[in-house]
Amino acid sequence: MTPAPIAVALDAPDLETAAHWAALVTPHVSTVKVGLELYMRYGPDVIASVRGASGVQVFLDLKLHDIPNTVAGASRAVARLRPAILTVHAAGGPAMIRAAVEAAPNTMIAAVTILTSLTEDDLGRIGLMGPADDAVRRLAALSVESGATALVCSPHEVSAVRAEVGDGITLITPGVRPTGAATQDQARVATPEQALADGADLLVIGRPITDAADPGAAAAAIAASLRRAT
Repeated sequence: MTPAPIAVALDAPDLETAAHWAALVTPHVSTVKVGLELYMRYGPDVIASVRGASGVQVFLDLKLHDIPNTVAGASRAVARLRPAILTVHAAGGPAMIRAAVEAAPNTMIAAVTILTSLTEDDLGRIGLMGPADDAVRRLAALSVESGATALVCSPHEVSAVRAEVGDGITLITPGVRPTGAATQDQARVATPEQALADGADLLVIGRPITDAADPGAAAAAIAASLRRAT
């Protein structure tokens, strides 16, 4: 059975828990995601630990955002760990995105458009004027022009972004919550089924799976619901 297009966010308190969760969910999902906190705490060792013997895709979600030369060096440094996906902030601009793409040619560079925790009011306060979907579309177009082959956007913008960039770009959607799950610190959310129907390629799901009594069973249930929906 083909694993579901889900990246399980391994926001674990320690390396052993992250590796345990990864082993439980790997039969059911295509990808596991290592975020900034886990990487900063344990460094490169975390990648091998969560990859294990399965060879599951690792999504390294560092959201790099710095001058182009620094981002190039950081991308080159982590490329040796063979992550399938590495994130940078689209707001870093064309030269920065291009630097990451060139420094890690065997890794999919995913440009983060606007964080799913931000509301419309937040966007205005940080200087991104207009509705969120307009700002996301502008950043998406800029990122693709700069060589990014994947984009991170909330489920609310995924259909507009798909229309903007076409079918050749991988769309990754955080803020995915199964029906009945708490939204927690995400402001723009959708169900897994809706996100896929709107054009997402990879769904980032964390606490609805990892907070479950049996993370493997929770991942299997969501995977099964996606198969039924398609």
